[in-house]
Amino acid sequence: MHTLAGPEISVASTKATTCQMTTLACMAFAAAREKRVISVEKTEEIGEALRHIPKLAADILKHDQSIKNIAQEIVKAAYVLYLGRGGLFPIAMEGALKLKEVSYIYAEGYAAGEMKHGPIALIDNNVPVVAITPGNDPLFEKTASNLQEAVARGGKVFLISDEKGAEQLAEQTTWAIKMGEVHPFVAPILYSIPIQLLAYHVAVTKGTDVDQPRNLAKSVTVE
Repeated sequence: MHTLAGPEISVASTKATTCQMTTLACMAFAAAREKRVISVEKTEEIGEALRHIPKLAADILKHDQSIKNIAQEIVKAAYVLYLGRGGLFPIAMEGALKLKEVSYIYAEGYAAGEMKHGPIALIDNNVPVVAITPGNDPLFEKTASNLQEAVARGGKVFLISDEKGAEQLAEQTTWAIKMGEVHPFVAPILYSIPIQLLAYHVAVTKGTDVDQPRNLAKSVTVE
């Protein structure tokens, strides 16, 4: 990962996470192409999506100041809920993990479809809900329904989506980041960037050590 993104200084490995996902995506794509289990059209489509990752990532970084401003509000929370579906559910868990690691604010990543099985009981007007849902996701409408339920209980939604998704959920969101439209294959890679930035800015605002969080080690050497 050092070659791709430079040295990872922080114990909370943001660059390593993003680069590992990109590398694994390329490996999966190469294997599928070699075995000829995807069509020529799909090969070209996914190949183009992978080639555009650097440019799209640079575009996402333009939202840094907006995310910093949102962090000023998130830092006041005692608990933050992250929601995602499909390939973005692990990104919701990653967002919650990063926030816990560097800001010491308790956070939980949940599959949006399971919100009623526990987390909904905790939602009130003091609980920010970070929703990771592109507007071109086939399950977008289902996630939108979950967010409406969160808002009905006082939850404040921070939406990370594209222009289409942000427009459809404008009435349900307190804060929003409008990303460019991305291919579903690379969406988890690119949507991991704003949640990493959010954790960073919340921690800096709170005054915690982003690079050396308490009780954590760079590598685990014991079971």
